[in-house]
Amino acid sequence: MKNKIKAIRKKLGMTQEQLAKECGVVRQTINCIENDKYDPTLELAFKLSKTLKVKVDELFIYE
Repeated sequence: MKNKIKAIRKKLGMTQEQLAKECGVVRQTINCIENDKYDPTLELAFKLSKTLKVKVDELFIYE
């Protein structure tokens, strides 16, 4: 599953560390998600969307 997390995060001026802290995960988790090495849990997907102020379906692209 592809995602737009990195682009949206950068647009908001957030670091991976800041996003990770807001979502209750470590920075490496955000890095793996952004690089399509890990698909987040449903709970984390909703936390990411809330923190980045977008809908879940705007963050992820199912291929």
